[in-house]
Order: sequence, then C-alpha cells, then structure tokens
Amino acid sequence: MKQDGHAFTECEVTADGSVTLGFADSNGNKATVRLTVNQVGALAMTLPEMIAKALRTRYGDQTLRYAYPLTTWTVEQSTDPKTGMVTLGTEDGFSVCFSMGREIQTQLGQALASERPPDTPTLAN
Repeated sequence: MKQDGHAFTECEVTADGSVTLGFADSNGNKATVRLTVNQVGALAMTLPEMIAKALRTRYGDQTLRYAYPLTTWTVEQSTDPKTGMVTLGTEDGFSVCFSMGREIQTQLGQALASERPPDTPTLAN
C-alpha cells in the first residue's frame, strides 16, 4: 500500500521497546508503522543520505548537503579502553553518538585543531 504523507503525527516508544511512527495523508487518513529497535536504527542510518540525495535532486546541485547546527558535544570513554565515544547534538534535541578507536580520535583532534586557509580543500578520512 502506497500512501503520500501529508503530516507526521506521532513518534512513540511502546512498552516492549519498539517504535510507532504515525502519519496522515491530505484527507486526514491516518496510518502507523511499528518498527523494532534494529529497524529504527537502520532507518536512522539511511535518512541523512536520503535527505542529501533529495536536496541534490531537487536543486540540481551535487554539492548540497543538509547540515545540522551543532550546539553540544560530549566526549566519553567507552567500556572498551581502546574506544572512545563522541556525541554531537543540536539545540532541538537531535543527537548522534559515534564510537571511535584511538587512531581516528587522534586524526579528528588534529583536523579540528589545525588552522587552514579558507581555500584549503576539505579534509576527509
């Protein structure tokens, strides 16, 4: 069944830990989708690239990407001594936690600390 979404109506965590997403079409007809934690995780991993592709397609500009304004960050030690964690967040509560080994932590720290002229190409790992 294909239904065009008009409004996002709800997002709820159920008693068993699954997630319910609700939508309504332009006629007010409602539909819900119930997803497991793994399914929600898979969806979350695909959404950023889908948003970027949608922007690039809509505007015909392959350099566009959807950027979230970073307002908070936290660096923590994982229970694994070889792994650290960094959580990046926005003012409206969106956050993502990444785990990373020591080598990439060092590389990221060096990239963030280096002063680059404005015309320097983007550093990517």
